[in-house]
Amino acid sequence: MQHIEHASIKDYIKESKNITSLHNQITACDAILERMEQMLSSFQCDLSSISCEIQTLQEQSVAMNLRLKNRQAVRSQLSQLVDELVVPATMLSTILEVPVTEQEFLEQLHELNNKINYVKEQAFRETMACADVHHVLDRLKVKKIYSFRKPMTNYQIPQNALLKHRFFYQFLLGNERAVAQELREQYVETMSKIYLSYFKSYTSRLMKIQYEEVAEKDDLMGVEDTAKKGFFSKPSLKNRNTIFTLGNRGSVIGGAELEGPIIVPHAAQKSDIRYPFESLFRSQHYALLDNSCREYLFLCDFFLVTGPSAQELFNAVMGKTLAMFLKHMDTYVSDCYDSIAIFLCIHIVLRFRAITAQRRVPAIDKYWDTLLEILWPRFEYILELNIQSIQNTDPQKLGFLDTRPHYITRRYAEFSSAIVSINQTFPNERTNALLGQLQVEVENFVLRVAAEFSSRKEQLIFLINNYDMMLSVLMERAVEESKEVEGFQQLLSARTQEFVEEILSPPFGGMIAFVKEAEALIEKGQLDRLRGEEARVTQLVRGFSATWKASVESLSQDVMRSFSNFKNGTSIIQGALTQLIQYYHRFHKVLSQPALRALPARADLINIHHLMVELKKHKPNF
Repeated sequence: MQHIEHASIKDYIKESKNITSLHNQITACDAILERMEQMLSSFQCDLSSISCEIQTLQEQSVAMNLRLKNRQAVRSQLSQLVDELVVPATMLSTILEVPVTEQEFLEQLHELNNKINYVKEQAFRETMACADVHHVLDRLKVKKIYSFRKPMTNYQIPQNALLKHRFFYQFLLGNERAVAQELREQYVETMSKIYLSYFKSYTSRLMKIQYEEVAEKDDLMGVEDTAKKGFFSKPSLKNRNTIFTLGNRGSVIGGAELEGPIIVPHAAQKSDIRYPFESLFRSQHYALLDNSCREYLFLCDFFLVTGPSAQELFNAVMGKTLAMFLKHMDTYVSDCYDSIAIFLCIHIVLRFRAITAQRRVPAIDKYWDTLLEILWPRFEYILELNIQSIQNTDPQKLGFLDTRPHYITRRYAEFSSAIVSINQTFPNERTNALLGQLQVEVENFVLRVAAEFSSRKEQLIFLINNYDMMLSVLMERAVEESKEVEGFQQLLSARTQEFVEEILSPPFGGMIAFVKEAEALIEKGQLDRLRGEEARVTQLVRGFSATWKASVESLSQDVMRSFSNFKNGTSIIQGALTQLIQYYHRFHKVLSQPALRALPARADLINIHHLMVELKKHKPNF
């Protein structure tokens, strides 16, 4: 053990230098590690400081981000507010210097209106900035209002041009109601005077080109043509029947003329053209209709009004003109006795009222109604005068009478067909009732005149001629299904049948009487009573065979002389010959009865077919 200890000491002494070197190295490492420790401690302190700074920066970043968002939100609102509030130099120069009719001015005026409305909205929210620009906008607004008031009062500018600048009035209405009201009143006053002056002058000039000859109070159906003649009386109408005849006057309510160009009075005077009253009425009221529709639509569009407000404004503009028209019509109609003219005027009004309804302009509906209230009673009054004149006509005072159509029935036929044809589009029960009353009076008049003839034959000729004439006129100009046509067809048929019997009676009355008597006996079964008629039958058979041709010829000539209408005369002859054949055929049948079959006179009977062939030769040809 000692040996080992000694050996270890020796080794230790031997390695002492190395141990000393190791000790030195360890000591040096400790110093280095100490410095490292100090450095790490210092770095740890630095890291702790940096962490605090990073946290501070993060907090600052979050705050800055929040402020940025807030500023961006405020900026978007403020920029809109500033844009709406700021009055740019371009707007100032345009509104103050550019003419109001320029498109550039209108655009800037729209912009100014938007700014004014925006400032009003913001002022309600108590935005402080509004105070800075409010007085600028107000002064600019007032300045421009007074600058375009002057052009607006220049009514020579067509209304279509005014409509292009209707925003001016809208601008006034929104910003200066008092000025807008003043402007509206000036427009109403000016246009009211313009329309009144124009239509007053136009109406006056139209009346100067009316026909000089107009119907008077004595121009009635029942008044004879000579009634007005006197030493101091004015000359009557060249043709009184024109009062009761429609002619081409009905074209005034036709499509082409109803909405045709209006009459130009000075051109008509220059050409010396005259017109009936209904044509002047149509021209006058078509001009009124056209101007009224245009004015109403303009007022609605420009002054931004509808419904009752639009009607009130229209009445303010056109009221005086409409009142002047009504006064003129009332004055004229109160002294008018031309019933066809009045009735045409009524139907012109009905058609014009339909036109305004199609155009959706209710402005003058009340005017049309008032006009009809003037025209209808007058038409009915004139019709009643005519009815009264026919009632009061004394056939004995009419002088010489003949069987031709009477002038009163011709007047009635012309007048009735005129009224019926006009009345087709807008049927009216009052008109139909009055025409029915007039027809009754005319029928009574015809019967009263017919009673003045001594023979029934002349009475029938007179009745047939008059019924036929009235029926021909009515069928030519009115609807065939009308009540008047149907009534006269029945009357004509009945009187024609009676006349046929009347003209067959003289030459063939014996045979006709025998046929009727024999048929009555046969019907009662008293055939034996016919045996005592051989002599009478023989005389009838031989008499017919000997005289029928001459009798038929005489009958035909008599009929053709009696009736003014060749076609009607032909029809009557044909009816008479047909009736004669029927009677002769019945005569044959009676003679074929057992009681008369063996009669020698039957050999003298004419064959029915032969008789028909012979009678056809007497049928007149056109």
